[in-house]
Amino acid sequence: MHRDLLGQAFAAMRHDLRKTTLTMAGMAWGIATVVLLLAYGNGFATAITNIFESFGATAVGIFPGRTSQQAGGNKAGVQVRFTNEDIDLLRNNVPLCKHVVRMSQKDSSVQNGNRTFTLPVDGLDAAVEQIWNLDMDQGRFLNDEDNERHRLFAVIGSEAKDKLFSGMPAVGQDIRVNGVQFEVVGVVKPRMQEGDDDDNRTIYIPFSSMSVLKDNHYLDGIWMDSQGLNHDRLDTTVRETLAAAHGFKSDDQRAIFVFDAQKQLAQFGIISMALKILLAFIGTLTLGIGGVGLMNMMLVSVTQRTREIGVEKALGARRRDILFQFLAEAMVITAVGGVLGIALSYLVSVSVGRLTFYSAMAKHAEAADIRLIVSPAILLVATGILAGVGVVSGMVPAMRAAKLDPIEALRYE
Repeated sequence: MHRDLLGQAFAAMRHDLRKTTLTMAGMAWGIATVVLLLAYGNGFATAITNIFESFGATAVGIFPGRTSQQAGGNKAGVQVRFTNEDIDLLRNNVPLCKHVVRMSQKDSSVQNGNRTFTLPVDGLDAAVEQIWNLDMDQGRFLNDEDNERHRLFAVIGSEAKDKLFSGMPAVGQDIRVNGVQFEVVGVVKPRMQEGDDDDNRTIYIPFSSMSVLKDNHYLDGIWMDSQGLNHDRLDTTVRETLAAAHGFKSDDQRAIFVFDAQKQLAQFGIISMALKILLAFIGTLTLGIGGVGLMNMMLVSVTQRTREIGVEKALGARRRDILFQFLAEAMVITAVGGVLGIALSYLVSVSVGRLTFYSAMAKHAEAADIRLIVSPAILLVATGILAGVGVVSGMVPAMRAAKLDPIEALRYE
């Protein structure tokens, strides 16, 4: 029976091949639009994720500020200062955190031979490599032993290497930071960097060795990773812990500043999901236009084949047989148009390749551009939309054909 329906459907399609071809083209264009718009939405979400991962998607930065509320006997405007004791407090009160890192910063004069530049120098604990997702291009990163032994070792950013060494090997060479000699043990791979940001010009040294450049009793910041933690609870725990230690109110947002990359990423995730829904809706409307064309063609076909329908009913065809016959014709046109549209979307996605996004405003940011990748999930969603449009577009003409009175249909000229 199903084979007979398909045979009749293909025969009817060949009867008016030009009209059928145009209708299929409309459906193909519609489904290609749906697939490409969904692929763009997925590419946007992936680009945002790559941006955060390049800087450390699980990183949490805590920075001291000034109090804006009175607390105890202290007036507002008191400067909060972090010390090593705060590191132990956070480790004890945020136990699920993998790493807690001290940070001390200073813009310093960095020299190699007759080349001298003012570059940012960060004194850090070794675990920052995992927190900031630093990838090494040459050599190695700092380790805990370097910190414990106060070694004068340095890891330099890619632009710092270019400035100081101008293409020459850097690992194993010495540089002078404010007159103090440091040995270069590694070079970090280029990172995404906007405008005048210093990410690739930074010099990384052990936190303990920062004491030769400045008094590092007070910390400029604390970094930790928040993987697997409740981020709202994390923010509250950090504020309550440090508020108790430094005598400010835990709800004083200006006393300390907490940057949580995961919370930022979650907010962008909501935006990405809204964009995907909007694009899917726009694509569905476009496909719906093709569905209207299919419905019109099928309604004309019902009118042209009225006598044929009357003959079939006179020979014993039931309403559902006529319904399925015309619905099958609509679904065959939809299916063929869908296959052609998906093939077209693959061709376009491969031809377009990468769409400029973050690389327009940042260096080394090609990984954060938008790529139109047609995934199985996108095909599944697009197929569902296509099937729905095909059924709706085919059902109206099919029901009209099924409801025709056989006597009136036989009389139709």
